[in-house]
Amino acid sequence: MSAYVVEHPFAVGAIAPVHQHSREDEYSIVLEGEMGFRSGDREVVLGPGGYITKPRGEMHTMWNAGTAPARSIEAITPGGFERYFHDLAGLLAEGRPDPEAFAELAAAYGLTFGRPAWLDDVVRRYGLTAPWASGGVASS
Repeated sequence: MSAYVVEHPFAVGAIAPVHQHSREDEYSIVLEGEMGFRSGDREVVLGPGGYITKPRGEMHTMWNAGTAPARSIEAITPGGFERYFHDLAGLLAEGRPDPEAFAELAAAYGLTFGRPAWLDDVVRRYGLTAPWASGGVASS
């Protein structure tokens, strides 16, 4: 089984939009800084070397939980999801993507976005910039 590895830099206050994969599992390892993760009912803050598994079918997100830039790597398995990032880059190159085109892209890769009840609390506790406030789109 193949996997895809991606690096995620997170500025102070950054959070990824909450999403779930229907086809892939993710394994995140913190490289620097402090990263918060929420997957299903589990929430944790990890430093360098810390890791978490985010299984397919669980709504999840990750954020910078500290006061300095943070960085993680993520293995996504099975491989193939890397094409999502390529296709997303194409949409973003055209400017802010049309919501319908973005929804079609997400659906093509089995990706679902959500705004669970716990999200506002996480954003408040860590002083994050909510993804819906900045028009952000999901990375993984």
